[in-house]
Amino acid sequence: MRHQLTTPLRALMTRLLAAWVRPRLIEPAPDALALEPSLPVVYVLPRPAASDAWLLASLTRRHGLPLAAGRRRVGEVTLPACLALPAQRRRLWRRQSRPEAPFRALIEQRLKDAGREVQLVPVSVFWGRAPGKRFGFWRMVAADSWQLTGRLRRLLSMLVNRRSVEIHFGAPLRLGDLIDATRPDADLTNRKAARLLRVHFRRVRTRVLGPDLSHRRTLIEGVARSPEVREVIEALAAEGRPSAHRLQRRALRYGREIASNMTYPVLRFMDGLLRRLWNRLYDGVDVRGLERVKALAGDHTLVYVPCHRSHIDYLLLSYVLYHDGLMPPHIAAGRNLDMPLVGPLLRRGGAFFLRRSFRDNRLYGAVFNEYLHRLIARGHPLEYFIEGGRSRSGRMLPARPGMLAMTLRSFLRSAAGGHYQPLAFIPVHIGYERIIENASYQRELRGGRKRKESPLALLRVLGQLRQPFGRVSVNVGEPLLLADFLDGELGRGWREARETRPQWLGEVVPRLGESLCRRINAAAALNPVNLVALALLATPHHAIEARLLERQLGLLAELQRRLPGATHASLPPGTPAEWIDQAMALGMVQRREHPLGDIVLADAPQAALLGWYRNNVLHLFALAGLTAFAFRHQPAHDLDALEELLAPGWPILARELMVAPPASLREALSAMLEVLGELGLLERSATGWQRPDEPLEAGECLDLLGQLMQPSLERGYLLLAVLLDAGPGRLTAEALADQGRQLAERLALLSGRDAPEFFDTRLFVSLVESLEQEAWLWRDSEERLVYDDRLCEAARHSRRLFDPTLRHRLQLVTRQA
Repeated sequence: MRHQLTTPLRALMTRLLAAWVRPRLIEPAPDALALEPSLPVVYVLPRPAASDAWLLASLTRRHGLPLAAGRRRVGEVTLPACLALPAQRRRLWRRQSRPEAPFRALIEQRLKDAGREVQLVPVSVFWGRAPGKRFGFWRMVAADSWQLTGRLRRLLSMLVNRRSVEIHFGAPLRLGDLIDATRPDADLTNRKAARLLRVHFRRVRTRVLGPDLSHRRTLIEGVARSPEVREVIEALAAEGRPSAHRLQRRALRYGREIASNMTYPVLRFMDGLLRRLWNRLYDGVDVRGLERVKALAGDHTLVYVPCHRSHIDYLLLSYVLYHDGLMPPHIAAGRNLDMPLVGPLLRRGGAFFLRRSFRDNRLYGAVFNEYLHRLIARGHPLEYFIEGGRSRSGRMLPARPGMLAMTLRSFLRSAAGGHYQPLAFIPVHIGYERIIENASYQRELRGGRKRKESPLALLRVLGQLRQPFGRVSVNVGEPLLLADFLDGELGRGWREARETRPQWLGEVVPRLGESLCRRINAAAALNPVNLVALALLATPHHAIEARLLERQLGLLAELQRRLPGATHASLPPGTPAEWIDQAMALGMVQRREHPLGDIVLADAPQAALLGWYRNNVLHLFALAGLTAFAFRHQPAHDLDALEELLAPGWPILARELMVAPPASLREALSAMLEVLGELGLLERSATGWQRPDEPLEAGECLDLLGQLMQPSLERGYLLLAVLLDAGPGRLTAEALADQGRQLAERLALLSGRDAPEFFDTRLFVSLVESLEQEAWLWRDSEERLVYDDRLCEAARHSRRLFDPTLRHRLQLVTRQA
């Protein structure tokens, strides 16, 4: 009787929910579920909830999936098409044991008859999302959290969150795969099925909601009263500093200054605000590789390490993650952003603030380290920029050790305690067709002072929203599992260590930073603007025939398809002609009509801007450009001679551009020569490879490709010229980098090259460091640079790369300085 009475009600509620609810996210798409059509399907919910079952019934009907409504007959067993794992019941004085999972009858039937296979499909439903935190009444009922909801709260949530519902399907689970062939027992298999499903549901819940958050005030007080902070307070008080009571109050103040205050209403508000902002600012946001994050999100602490190109990076990644059903991270932001109006909003969106330097403030450092450790130990996703600041040149900057060292120490601290959650770094490359900081970057590269962030400056930025900014790409690279990385660097001995500041930390952190930088670059996004920049800036006067530009763009794209310069790099859709039109629409280049064929060109300001976009992806063509440059002066090479010519400089160039050197340079060069031959840029000769005699365009394309690496090779030439002219033991690293930079600036002025990034100080500092790391240089007792005949011989050998005219020009610059 009860079933007969409830069936009309269930049907009515299913229809009402179908009309009322508009799911924000269904993952994976219903047509992508790997269901076996010949096998019956039973859906499984994590807990009994009529609203979830009704919504699932309407969803399966709408998308043509096996229905989740009514009852289903499987062989001799009849049961509901949608089951739920039983909830654990509680009494006032004790907790009762969990009821038995509802799969026993199906399992017993499957044990008797192997043909009675069943697919269990786990389904998680979220009515909005809140990170497990208590709000006011309406905020509390507005979203799912870690606490189970009652009937009234769920009813109100259904009314409030009709457009914020997310449905996550799990991979189908077959009963036959759960049965132990050595112990075919129904009770054992039933418990195993329930356990696997609960693990799955918890992973999905953690991935979507993040870990359960404590109250911010409680967290701050716990940080300030932790043994690590108390130890610093006692040490400072013993040194005659302020009293322990005053230092304790100061620690609380530091905690409030640092800690985020992530709130679900603000996340919802930011989601709506940013969705409107992206629709106005960009033509679209392309996201690739998030499946790598979702595979780890349930049981790993995630640390997102994106490249830092624009202030938009902060907002864009959080928006992408939230929109795709992942918990937004807590973001490390500079204290300069904690300004009126903006700071409180960012703090409630997940930002926590840090000072630029706190080396001389032991108490602040202890509070910040403890706060970061508690976030990591509890599994909260984090985000910070390992470059330390936005890249004004467009290149990936060397990683700074601060946040990486603190993360590694926190991980070791948890490992020493014997209970740590695996930690994964998630490299992310964010590529823009046009950024809002174009003008400020060029001003700063020319020596202008960086302007202080303020609400007024933000209003000036908002005034640019009417301009076109094209598309933006968010590419997720290959995650780096920290435990596996340490195993590779140190062996498994670190797992038994109980130190949180081991001696090897100072050596491992830089290698960790280099690995992450390479992984970020390996996910670079090619787009119309940076492709046009690569080709156009390789010309002497930043002008090229439109027909030749199209061919060169097609060549660059084909090189990336046939011999990718990075593992997860992406190409834009469309044709070379459409890419040129897009760059013109964004104001990056101009087209001049001419009776003999149109010309595409960039004036001086445009060329300076294009240099930033070229540098975003220059590393993808490092080996191709270096190989092509070798054929500029010498028209023919065999593989042995080419390897001998390029081997000394290739590791330095790869380190500058932050690309992973191939396991074998010889094999990489052989493959590159084959591809260049297939593309018509080289011809096979009796002894090796040579430039083609015909057509002339092929030789011009080869020269344009080689021109990509000329600025880097020129910088190396100038630096070595200064070093060899001074002699060993005469210059410090700082003096060498500064003199090299001055020569590069002089060369740029004499050659009419309006490219401030060409003589960026950081490039020369990094070049000196690379020479030291490759053991071409070392320091004496007075910190002066020393070298031997090997460097002199390598420098003389590498000069053969340059044609006489270019070599003569570089020699004139160095001798006149």
